[in-house]
Amino acid sequence: MRAAFASRFDDANPLAALTVGERPEPTHPADDWVTVEVRASSLNHHDLWSLRGVGLTEAQLPMILGCDATGIDPEGNEVVVYPVVPTPGDPRGLSILSEHFPGTLAERVAVPRANLVPLPAGLAPADAACLPTAWLTAWRMLTTKGRVDEADSVLVQGGGGGVATAAVALAVAMGKRVYATSRDAGKRERIAELGATGVEPGARLPERVGVVIETVGAATFDHSLKSAAPGARIVVSGATAGHEPKVNLRRVFAMQLEILGTSMGTPGELYELLAFCADRQVRPVVDSVVPFSKVEEAFARLRTGEVFGKVVVDHTA
Repeated sequence: MRAAFASRFDDANPLAALTVGERPEPTHPADDWVTVEVRASSLNHHDLWSLRGVGLTEAQLPMILGCDATGIDPEGNEVVVYPVVPTPGDPRGLSILSEHFPGTLAERVAVPRANLVPLPAGLAPADAACLPTAWLTAWRMLTTKGRVDEADSVLVQGGGGGVATAAVALAVAMGKRVYATSRDAGKRERIAELGATGVEPGARLPERVGVVIETVGAATFDHSLKSAAPGARIVVSGATAGHEPKVNLRRVFAMQLEILGTSMGTPGELYELLAFCADRQVRPVVDSVVPFSKVEEAFARLRTGEVFGKVVVDHTA
C-alpha cells in the first residue's frame, strides 16, 4: 500500500527525511485490532518532530507517519480513529499512532476496535479528521482541565496553531469572551473572523481571564500569569517556544492560580467533541486540503509556519 513515512532523520531539513512509497499491509498485534480504510487524515507538528528524530529511534524506521484519520471500518461504517493505543514496553503504557505503531498517512491503518468512534451525521470526513489530536487536546484543555464552564473569558496563546485555533473556535462556540495572541497581523484578523479578539503577544487585556490555553511556553508564560484572574486555570499542553519559563510563584499563590498539564484526551472526550461539533455546527479551521498524491506539499506547507488551522490530506484524491 502507498504511505508517507520517515525513512531516516534530518533535524535541519525534516522534509528530506520524508519518503512516499510502498509499505506492507497493516498487521494486527492483537486479536482485537482491525484495519481501517483511510479516507482523510490531517497533519500535526508531531509529524515534523518525528522526521527530526524526536520520539523515534533508528530501529523503528521506516515509520508511517500520521496520528489523525477518518475512514471505513471492516463492516463498512464511517469512523473516526482515536490515535492513542496501548503500548507494552512504553513507560507511559501507551503511545499515539506513528510512535510505536504505523500511523494514518497510508491507504490503511490498523488500530484496536475500541479506538473507532462513529462519525456523526452531518460531519464531513475531512473535517472530522482534524479532531482526534489537536482539537481533542484543546477540548480537554478547556473542559476537563480548564473547567471553562466556570469562566466567562479565555486567553489562547499563539493563535494560529492547530491546538490554539481549535481552542479559539471551541471557546467561542461555548459563548465565552475569547482573546488570542499572535505576532502576525493577518492571523489576528483571522482570529477576529472566528469571533475572538486578536491581540499582540504580551498586550494588556481588557480583563483578567478565567482560563488560559498555553501551548507556547517560555515566550508567553509570564503574560499568561499576568492575564489570569484570581483562581484561574492555566492549562499547558505544549512548549514550542521554550519549556523552562520563569514563574513568579508569589503571583501563583497570591492569586490562587492552578497550573495544569495535559495531553490528548480520552475516547469518551473524543465522542463528546464530535457530538458538540455536530450539534453546534462547529467546523474545524482548515488551512488547506491536499490530495494524498501530493502529500509532500502538505508537509512543506506545515513547515512554513504560516499555517492557520489544520492541513488536511484527502486520501480519495
